[in-house]
Amino acid sequence: MKRTKLLALTGVTLLATGVLAACSSSASNKGEQTFAYTYETDPDNLNYLTTNKAATANITNNVIDGLMENDRYGNFVPSMAEDWSVSKDGLTYTYKIRQDAKWYTSEGEEYASVTAKDFVTGLKYAADKKSDGLYLVQESIKGLDAYVKGEITDFSQVGIKAIDDQTVEYTLNSPESFWNSKTTMGILAPVNEEFLNSKGDDFAKGTDPSSILYNGPFLLKSIVAKSSVEFEKNANYWDKDNVHIDKVKLSFWDGQDTSKPAENFKDGSFTVARLFPTSASYPEIEKEFKDNIVYTQQDSATFVVGTNIDRQSYKFTSKTTDEQKNSTKKALLNKDFRQAIAFGFDRTAYASQINGKNGATKLLRNLFIPPTFVQSDGKSFGDMVREQLISYGDEWKDINLADAQDGLYNPEKAKAEFAKAKTALQAEGVQFPIHLDMPVDQTATTKVQRVQSMKQSLEETLGADNVVIDIQQLQKDDLLNVTYFAESAAGEDWDLSDNIGWSPDYIDPSTYLDIIKPSVGENTKTYLGFDSGTNNAAAKQVGLEDYEKMIVDAGNEKTDVAKRYEKYAAAQAWLTDSALIIPTTSQTGRPILSRIVPFTIPFAFSGNKGTSEPLLYKYVELQDKAVTADEYQKAQEKWLKEKEESNKKAQEDLENHVK
Repeated sequence: MKRTKLLALTGVTLLATGVLAACSSSASNKGEQTFAYTYETDPDNLNYLTTNKAATANITNNVIDGLMENDRYGNFVPSMAEDWSVSKDGLTYTYKIRQDAKWYTSEGEEYASVTAKDFVTGLKYAADKKSDGLYLVQESIKGLDAYVKGEITDFSQVGIKAIDDQTVEYTLNSPESFWNSKTTMGILAPVNEEFLNSKGDDFAKGTDPSSILYNGPFLLKSIVAKSSVEFEKNANYWDKDNVHIDKVKLSFWDGQDTSKPAENFKDGSFTVARLFPTSASYPEIEKEFKDNIVYTQQDSATFVVGTNIDRQSYKFTSKTTDEQKNSTKKALLNKDFRQAIAFGFDRTAYASQINGKNGATKLLRNLFIPPTFVQSDGKSFGDMVREQLISYGDEWKDINLADAQDGLYNPEKAKAEFAKAKTALQAEGVQFPIHLDMPVDQTATTKVQRVQSMKQSLEETLGADNVVIDIQQLQKDDLLNVTYFAESAAGEDWDLSDNIGWSPDYIDPSTYLDIIKPSVGENTKTYLGFDSGTNNAAAKQVGLEDYEKMIVDAGNEKTDVAKRYEKYAAAQAWLTDSALIIPTTSQTGRPILSRIVPFTIPFAFSGNKGTSEPLLYKYVELQDKAVTADEYQKAQEKWLKEKEESNKKAQEDLENHVK
């Protein structure tokens, strides 16, 4: 996402913030190609070193390069580093910085060379500023945890060294086979010290393009709030031959007119159009472009319904008494009640509000971690989780956790779990019905329809005399401020929220499961409504301390990958059984019309430098005619075969990097 990492759920997007990718029909006579796009969420800053929000990363990923990036098959290939090596004990990674890597101003003027010191400066700045991304590396890099906690004050004692201008070395606390996938993330990106000092507190502040330097394939030219974002190709970029687009233009769109993308595709303005099968205009589009509608592959981003277990704010609520507030709190702390919500929620109907009935299942996801994210000993991660989950109770017998089908919706299970919950809650003095506030962006048609669908299925299954979903239709800014952008748990003003998702940072299950550790991080407030590190009573009551012990134990398994994955599968099984967060859909798996050459986009299941959709503009190639479904399928089959061979070769080549 990548869209890093905490994703705001948008009602109309292919990815975290945008819908459309396009080649402008008004390109200049010089043959310039313009990639036009829409976005829904303005970034609040450009600080790629400290923020963890997709709204910023979707911009900075295209203008800032780190040590490594992904090719079109998902392999990690050199970027700012032209070569790398790892010690035999897996603890020391050494990267050689390419000599033709340069920093440029937003006007394209050369500022300085990119050096090894820039990576040291970047990490120190991120640590000093308590970056949102610290969870990625704080316990990985030797000495960094002690520095962040103030136990040591000399950053030279941290395990990152500029050996010379072209050599940067990282020393880890323990081996991480997935370390290179972390190098694509913003917290490990470089920054020029002289420029940083010259800007002071104004570095990357707000959205001024001149507040940062650029070493990537594009230069940010302008951001106008709720209007536009514009990029230009960096003409002096070291790898400019792989940049085929000259300009990128993003236009703000509130998502109300869902017929607009297809209409603009028809008149040649756009090269990609996200389609909306539930819109009134879709039958006509389907008839005209029946051979050109393709469904994108499901990616590794997972959107969820979060549960606020310790709500403090009630500005946007339908509750009228303290008794209602307390009853809702008690209900959400009851696992059987939460399971009743999970089993009573018809997610196929929910997804059909986006993809239509025929495409609804193509989006569905049943686990927070995609079931095929990692494999070991011939078993997928989903298979490992299922084996563990069955032990939690009969409700998990015969469960299907595969993607692209609803393995959770079961009205009979929902009623059974609710009956248990109601008996226990009535004994605590809880009054029914339980009122659950659920906020939604009132301007995003499909989002409103989705929440209405969820309300309908839950109230129909459990009875409106038992559970009522109170939809709070808010202005977009209000919605973001009480969900995605809330500064603390005190600002999380909701009971259930489907406005969030997660895109993985690196290829290991910990990238998903670590983010809701009750002891550390900023994401517990966004997913569960409490601030981490506060010894929260609600977190204890629902068992999150036990969950943390499980993921810490899994994380301590450094050498036996199969055993590590099994332990993380056990933690995912606990999380699934807890029903604290309910997975809904992937980001992709949606119908589009496209003039992008299929599978020319860099690919990855994790990190900032690979995506299954066009949020990264490097490598992307355009074609004149609309891609046909047959053309897309053949290209996909060819790509999958090439990917398997390329990944195998890349794995074999890893041995050459061990020194």
